[in-house]
Amino acid sequence: MNGYSVFGVLAAAAAGLWAWRRFAPVSFWYGVGFPARAALVYLTWHHVASGCKLTRHRRRLRLTLDAVPVVGGASRTEAAVVEHKRRLRRVDVERAPRLGLLRPTRQGWRMRLRLHDGQVPADYQKAAEGIAHAWRVHSVRVVDVRPGFVTLWATMADPLTEVSVSSEPCGLLRVRPGKLENGPDWVMDFRVVPHWLIAGATLSGKSNLANAIICGLAPQPVALVGFDLKGGVEFTPYAPRLSALATTRKESVDLLADLMAEVENRMATCRAHGARNIWTLPEALRPVPIVALVDEVAELFLMADKAEKEEVSKTATSLLRVAQLGRAFAVSLIVCGQRIGSDLGPGVTALRAQLSGRVCHRVNDPETANMTLGDLDPAALDAARAIPAETPGVCILTGQDGAWHRARSVYVPEAAAEQAAHDYAHLTPDWNALVGSVPDVRPAA
Repeated sequence: MNGYSVFGVLAAAAAGLWAWRRFAPVSFWYGVGFPARAALVYLTWHHVASGCKLTRHRRRLRLTLDAVPVVGGASRTEAAVVEHKRRLRRVDVERAPRLGLLRPTRQGWRMRLRLHDGQVPADYQKAAEGIAHAWRVHSVRVVDVRPGFVTLWATMADPLTEVSVSSEPCGLLRVRPGKLENGPDWVMDFRVVPHWLIAGATLSGKSNLANAIICGLAPQPVALVGFDLKGGVEFTPYAPRLSALATTRKESVDLLADLMAEVENRMATCRAHGARNIWTLPEALRPVPIVALVDEVAELFLMADKAEKEEVSKTATSLLRVAQLGRAFAVSLIVCGQRIGSDLGPGVTALRAQLSGRVCHRVNDPETANMTLGDLDPAALDAARAIPAETPGVCILTGQDGAWHRARSVYVPEAAAEQAAHDYAHLTPDWNALVGSVPDVRPAA
């Protein structure tokens, strides 16, 4: 075979690999990309671990030389005769953590590591950025922790560049607002995590997430309630699907009083029938779930003068009671805000403790990120502060699994949310009939 034939074969192979990668990227990754990356990881792991200070020195028995021959002596042509022997000695040996089997994913791979004595998962979280640079990947994260082991997840590229979710319904009080970084859809289940705190600066994607939630809940048999103290400009377009809407603090106090009275009615119904929550009631007695959306929580707690102190106190108390008691009675809260800090008063801090679901977009001040995620995981706080301004919708969230995830909400135009509100307006329960109904408190037979 001459040189031209070899060149033609190599060119055809290169073109075939390019076409394979271009038109079938998933199979190319599993067939070619991942095996090459796995070989690189295994061959360089010791050097990478040493550079990231994850190795440990152990004393091991090794055969060593006492001396070696040297050139010298009477003249340049003579060599000094040096007697050398091998001896068994204890020496310091640098050992990298034991690397388990690499398991491919659609975006990268996962691998389990065995911790050295004295190591903790935080050591690998600190070294994750260095490992990502050494392996030339987008990111490396600690995704699973077990006694003596950690699991690292490496991603080749940012999976949140383009986001799309399944259009299939996912059940009552469940919505798919976006995508998680590790591939699956982001599912908000209000029966598991009933209350959510959503923080984000202007143009960070907070309003888009609210649009996605409204589009997901609009076709479901639930009652939507809005608190919009910015004059109603945010939630008024969705008024056909809202059972009630408060646009001033006075209206908010009255609406929260009605909401708390409805919680007490449902509490009396469950007590009369020996049920711990409404989901264990007979279906004929089960009330309609209620989801309350608060657009700007700071407006509920800010005071212009002392005359508003009583209204603020009533609002904070009612909102906190709804958050404390609403879970068992299908009353959920979604509290949004640009600025969430301790300077708003102790009511905000107490309310935050009841909102177990947290979503933090890009924020303007560190305290808002700290109030949203700081009490859960310091690593999540660092990730939230690193969200760039040119990626609206990207957020850090914590939910029902107890771990934090990087996610991005799917783009939902305001026109689409308004159209969903009009299309499903016939499902809107009448608020006066809902809160004015007399509960069935007859004891169960």
